[in-house]
Amino acid sequence: MRKKLLSLLILVALTLLATAAVGAQDEPQPGVSLTIYNAGTALVQDRRTFELQSGVTTLDFTDVAATIDPTSVSFRSLTDPDGTIVLEQNYIYDLVGSEALLQRYLDEQIQVTTDDGTVYTGQLLSGRNGEIILRQDDGQVVVIGLDSARDVRFPALPDGLITRPTLRWLVQSEGGAQQVELTYLAGGMNWSADYIFLLANDNTSLDLNGWVTLTNTSGTSYREAQVKLVAGDVNRLPEYEERMMADVAMEAMPAAAPTPQVEQREFFEYKLYEIQRPVTVANNETKQVEFVTAASVPAKTFYVYDASGPFYGYYGPVTDQYYGQTGITDVQNWLEFSTGEDGGANADLPAGRVRVYQEDVDGAALLIGENTLDHTPKGESVQLFLGNAFDLVGERSQTDFRFIGSNVIEETYEIRLRNRKDDQAVEIRVPEHLFRWSNWEILNASDEYTKKDSSTIEFRVIVQPGEEKVIRYTVRYTWPR
Repeated sequence: MRKKLLSLLILVALTLLATAAVGAQDEPQPGVSLTIYNAGTALVQDRRTFELQSGVTTLDFTDVAATIDPTSVSFRSLTDPDGTIVLEQNYIYDLVGSEALLQRYLDEQIQVTTDDGTVYTGQLLSGRNGEIILRQDDGQVVVIGLDSARDVRFPALPDGLITRPTLRWLVQSEGGAQQVELTYLAGGMNWSADYIFLLANDNTSLDLNGWVTLTNTSGTSYREAQVKLVAGDVNRLPEYEERMMADVAMEAMPAAAPTPQVEQREFFEYKLYEIQRPVTVANNETKQVEFVTAASVPAKTFYVYDASGPFYGYYGPVTDQYYGQTGITDVQNWLEFSTGEDGGANADLPAGRVRVYQEDVDGAALLIGENTLDHTPKGESVQLFLGNAFDLVGERSQTDFRFIGSNVIEETYEIRLRNRKDDQAVEIRVPEHLFRWSNWEILNASDEYTKKDSSTIEFRVIVQPGEEKVIRYTVRYTWPR
């Protein structure tokens, strides 16, 4: 129902305050800890103090995540763990809302005021499909569109409806003030790494800033929380992941922070990052904290012309003459650097998004490429595709194809590389995927090549400015009769 039903919400809130359960506590006490995984899941540990009655008490734990997994809840008393027994646990999520109220008041008397000031009172027959259907005292039936209802009044808040998701326990204890600890898993909490690279104008080094990006859509806020972030691929059950995962677009570009605020350490087979101060993570909020910096990291860019046919594995000889002729002319531009201690960033880099900038002649930084980075431990090489080079053009064509026998094919390819830059010679890497069959032999080649794997060779050639370089090679495939 639209904002016009403000009076309904006020009525509900007042009624709820008048009928709050014994032991309910609205304001969480300090002691919230969040461990967030980059798969849309968080482990929440919440400590609060309650005044319990001696004997059996109903205890309401409010302000829990709306995305909570009730089967993961753990409750214990820190003050008297042996003398406090949980007899029953309930997760109550039947929240107050126009649809819920209309369903609860079927066959009951309600009052509806429309936009023109007309007041209707009668027995509620239906509140579905955007309509309110009432039977008035004189027996007439009136249909009112929800979009034309200015005010809807109900006698009271029905039993069982609440304003926030609540965990309710039936607890037996000796009473008194007790600190209790609640632990549960929830969805709608995610984190990722966002990296800003500033590439030097000579393409030989880069400055790196990494930011933790937290996103909270769990339905509740966490004030002054201790926040830990786990980087790695933690195995989860598929059904749970489908229910819990959330995908939120994050587009903020942060300014530089003076010093890193996150401590990294090993945890099992993962990397753990702990923010070194209490953090308030509000609901529907994206928050960023710097966690890694590195300056003058050695780097280089290189070019790749990959226009051969895609390779999906050898399942049988490919005898179609025209298979693998892609028509690709783009020459790709790549960035490479190391995460190692010597000559690298000297850091573990969690998976995340990378934006690469370079300064123009006036000092303004311009975006030159964007990509994603997988979890990368310290000591590894990183290669990122930035885009296609404007001044470089490739052309690949099959110049000969013939069957030597029923089980032998020979084919020849010609690859032309053109450099339209004014004064810069470039090296271009040219991988060729030998996709027709696993038994192959290069009969002749115009340039030196290296065998990269069982199905790939690679040429590396220098192309002078304003010139064209031509690569030719012939390959023979043989398979059993």
